[in-house]
Amino acid sequence: MKFENSAAGARMSPVDGSYAWFRLTVSVLLGTISGIGMWAFVVVLPAIESDFGVDRATASLPYTMTMIGFAIGNVIYGRLVDRMGIAIPIISAAVALGGGFILSAFTTEIWQLSIIHGLFIGIGMSAAFGPLIADISHWFVRYRGIAVAATASGNYVAGALWPTLLQASIESEGWRATYIGIGVSCIVAVVPLALLLRRRTPGLDHGRGGEGAERTVGVPALRATDLSPRALQTMLAIAGIGCCVAMSMPQVHIVAYCVELGFGPARGAEMLSLMLVGGIVSRLASGFLADRIGGVRTLLLGSVLQCVGLMFYLPFDGLMSLYVVSLVFGLSQGGIVPSYAIIVREYLPAHEAGQRVGLVIMATVAGMAIGGWMSGWIYDLTGSYQAAFLNGIAWNVLNISIVAMVMWRTRGPSAVPA
Repeated sequence: MKFENSAAGARMSPVDGSYAWFRLTVSVLLGTISGIGMWAFVVVLPAIESDFGVDRATASLPYTMTMIGFAIGNVIYGRLVDRMGIAIPIISAAVALGGGFILSAFTTEIWQLSIIHGLFIGIGMSAAFGPLIADISHWFVRYRGIAVAATASGNYVAGALWPTLLQASIESEGWRATYIGIGVSCIVAVVPLALLLRRRTPGLDHGRGGEGAERTVGVPALRATDLSPRALQTMLAIAGIGCCVAMSMPQVHIVAYCVELGFGPARGAEMLSLMLVGGIVSRLASGFLADRIGGVRTLLLGSVLQCVGLMFYLPFDGLMSLYVVSLVFGLSQGGIVPSYAIIVREYLPAHEAGQRVGLVIMATVAGMAIGGWMSGWIYDLTGSYQAAFLNGIAWNVLNISIVAMVMWRTRGPSAVPA
């Protein structure tokens, strides 16, 4: 009788069911729309530098502030999602995101643009990344890796879709009018989608963040390690900073790099889109892989491939070769960031998922912010991006070392609480 009740509970569970896949589709759409907050500034960077009359490092500050706001927002909204679900945080974030773009269009100083990007655009787009990934992870067990990777891919779909479209709008209407259009569109599109996610996450009504639902369907045991939860979280955070300082070099500066080489911003926008198309493919592939070999091994593989892809930028700077290298880089690194969320779910309690995923994502975003500014600073110092690529490679090696250490300290699965 006990077995029959358990089987019936598994069949009735919303986890891994048709609603979970519907929810995943909505989550990908939300990530795609809100993800414009990260990629819009990459495209307008040369126009900002010219409009405000500042150097490359100063012109990169709004992006850095965006990433700082994004990092902080992942933790704030992650805590809220653990307590109240995803719908209300997404709606409030959409208002902040859209309002930030509209306010940015009326700035006259670079410091004003930087503050607005940090407080509104950065925080506003954060709810549709780490917190959304943590939320979808509760709705899947058997296909959790692919669900997490697909949700994280929304950000890369945004990067593949928006840069080319925005470049055309900037050339015809200017960056300020383009920003206003983005702001209005974000609010109008995101709020109705968020209302489709009002259904409570399994287990949250009992204050256990999904543990109850996972026991119903037979979640795999947590992996055991001789690292304490705090030590593991810290190591993942440092690894996240390292991989994303490296990742930010091509992603943030590819448009400016193409301008420096004389190819123009439109070619750079195309390379960025190509890079992120490759990222989508590798992100989805990493989800399938993580469901089979685990998050740590998937992360280590992605980190090594990213380092190799980054090295290809050193000898190749021709137009066609940069298209190829950008695609190779995208195919190399797309699965890295969602692997952190999968590791958190494999090693740490489910009811802390929103907060802990938010903390790790905050570290990766901090790496993007530091790397975006640092690459501009190195360019101003040396007059070339070659040293910036070498700096990224060094940070990537740090990341690989830490991930290898985590894998070495893993002992195997532990018992699931009764």
